[in-house]
Amino acid sequence: MPVEFEPTGRPDLTTGRGAPGQAELYVDRLLVGAAEFPVSTPIMFNPGGMTCGANPGQPVTPDYPSPFRFTGTIHTVTIDLLGELITDADSEMRMHMARQ
Repeated sequence: MPVEFEPTGRPDLTTGRGAPGQAELYVDRLLVGAAEFPVSTPIMFNPGGMTCGANPGQPVTPDYPSPFRFTGTIHTVTIDLLGELITDADSEMRMHMARQ
């Protein structure tokens, strides 16, 4: 289930707000949902890096326990990193220091 997020503005990292944008959810390459996000979250949810087929971090809902491993077959994974990279060195340093 790919999700595409296209930023429509700039983040305000000093107030903890990520960029606003348009999100689209696809199932079997068909658009099944879309929503405007007034802000996104400028933090990292998964400290283990990028994963596929499991959620080793905190669950996004109490409806399932972590790591919630996918038991089906994943045929393809596409990662598209087009667009401008948003970085905040101060926030990244705080995140790394919090892990110490």
